[in-house]
Amino acid sequence: MRNKLVFVLCLLAAGILCWQLYNVLLNLPNEKDQGAIYRIVYFHVPAIFTGFIGFFIALGASGMYLGTRNLKYDAFAAAVTEVSLTFATIVLATGMIWGRIIWGIWWTWDARLTTMLVCWLIYAGYLMLRRAIDEPTQRARLSAVVSIFGCTDIMIVWKSIEWWRTQHPAPVLSVRDGGGMAPGMESPIYWNWLALMCLAAVLVIIRMRQENMSREIDSLRRMAHSY
Repeated sequence: MRNKLVFVLCLLAAGILCWQLYNVLLNLPNEKDQGAIYRIVYFHVPAIFTGFIGFFIALGASGMYLGTRNLKYDAFAAAVTEVSLTFATIVLATGMIWGRIIWGIWWTWDARLTTMLVCWLIYAGYLMLRRAIDEPTQRARLSAVVSIFGCTDIMIVWKSIEWWRTQHPAPVLSVRDGGGMAPGMESPIYWNWLALMCLAAVLVIIRMRQENMSREIDSLRRMAHSY
């Protein structure tokens, strides 16, 4: 059943992405000020939505672990965090490509960029922490604390361009104050978001399998050492 779900989600993600690539590259016109490079927003914004949703799901799983001490929630949080960090990396990479064309530089210490980098470093630290601690319960407890701290920074990232008006442009979506796109140009963002969420679900399922196998191996190793 799980293999069928993975296949269906992969097929759905691939179909939507191919359809929207055709739509974004061939059907939508260039933006009057930015030209063709604005199209990167159709992958930049869905990636940040997907990554942030994943981080909050990991927060919930971490909270469930702290409440129940069941390591399956810790394993799920770790899998979701790893996948979400991948999408956060895509966000930083696509943002840098856009900035190189529009601003003429790969990086500037803008409020949004800086807070996003801090967010990335927190969750990269989360994964490094998990590899540094062998004892499962201590690793799970400390990882949960880092996950809670990381989600606090996400709210700062989200509000940064409202609190500090620096180089980063205002929100492009109508759901945010001051945002808005021309009719027909906003929907591809949501379609690509759906595709990336499907892809993220597939990656989490695969990582959960690996986490379960890793826990079984750790359990067998501890049993062997006890004899």
